Amino acid sequence: MPSSHAPFEIHVHGQIALRPEVAFEQLQEALKPLWKYAGARSLADAAESSYEDEPGIKFEPENHMLQICWTVAGDEDFRQVLDEVCMNLNELAATGAAVEVTFYDADFDDEDEDSEDESRDDFMMLFVGPDPASIMQVQRDLLVQDVVNMMERHFDGAELSGVVAEIDKLFAQRFDDLVNSMQLGKPPRGSGGGSGGGHGGGHGGGRKPRHLH
Repeated sequence: MPSSHAPFEIHVHGQIALRPEVAFEQLQEALKPLWKYAGARSLADAAESSYEDEPGIKFEPENHMLQICWTVAGDEDFRQVLDEVCMNLNELAATGAAVEVTFYDADFDDEDEDSEDESRDDFMMLFVGPDPASIMQVQRDLLVQDVVNMMERHFDGAELSGVVAEIDKLFAQRFDDLVNSMQLGKPPRGSGGGSGGGHGGGHGGGRKPRHLH
């Protein structure tokens, strides 16, 4: 549970398309580990972020969409909360979606030039979706975007079709392996079988800014 001396400010950011029949009560139950961690009695009580300029947690029934741009004080145990929430959202999601989570070191002062301490900032990417194929599609799309953006500094975009094809082969093989291992009948974990290299320290290149709408 968070406290006044929590070592991290944890920012959760994502947009998840929900099945048309999903009601607020179902969403509140799916997100229960999240709002209970914040010390609230309901999703509505926890929906506001710690920062006024962040939208918080919003359910848009007309668009069948869950919008999250929300910060809470917490510790490393929040990772278990995320795992439970992602598994719950798998049951409600209409398509695959990515959820970004950033742990900001609450005690680190990046303006203190005399400090020799390193930030404990961390970043992770989680995935939700109705089935493994939809989760893999999101992972594939993000990877292609990252690789193309990086390589376009050196090559024309038209030259990168072969690179994209190789990435598609890797994901096709992963999906085939999943089918062959008979895991398709099991609910996918919230991270979609892994964060795809989502963990990464927040120091070295400056602190990762919050995503504001």
